[in-house]
Amino acid sequence: MAESSLLPSATSSPPQTSILFARGVIARLATWPALRVAVDENWGGPDSDKKRTWLASVVVDAFEQEDPLPDGPYIELMLLQVLEDEFDVTLEDGSAEQIADDIVRLWEEVHVGKSTFVTQLEERAERTRNTQIQVKVQQGDGEDDDWESDSGSDGEEGEGEGEVPMLIDSSTRPEPGIDEDGFTTVKGKGTKHR
Repeated sequence: MAESSLLPSATSSPPQTSILFARGVIARLATWPALRVAVDENWGGPDSDKKRTWLASVVVDAFEQEDPLPDGPYIELMLLQVLEDEFDVTLEDGSAEQIADDIVRLWEEVHVGKSTFVTQLEERAERTRNTQIQVKVQQGDGEDDDWESDSGSDGEEGEGEGEVPMLIDSSTRPEPGIDEDGFTTVKGKGTKHR
């Protein structure tokens, strides 16, 4: 008898706010260029798409189960850690902070009865579903390495084994300059300029 009394609660559906929040998180992660590239290129192995879904569930669980509620920096750190651990990506474009802020905003809006942000995120995810992302991948520590366009070719010569790819947002990267010797110089954000 005790088991049958547990059965109805086990089959009851989660609250509407939890469903909306999960839908929004899934949509927001689907539009994150860094994660999209990591999944599309299978940087997390053949189960990269499952890892993206797992990441969404980890984020949702953090909000559903932790006390106090996670804040932006906590979620940003979580996202960066998962990218590094599961996809071998060290991200330096600042996008994880924006994703984290959007997720916190999503939680707040869903829990006051608003669903417009979820709808906007899902529409954006649908629009970007079949679009190709152009990124530049930097191998190693970023010093004296060649830049390569992510053209989808596998095993190109010059790629170091064991090095962690770092996604760099090319839209915020300054244009390279030519020095007096004719060499192209690339100035990175937050580094010493030569």
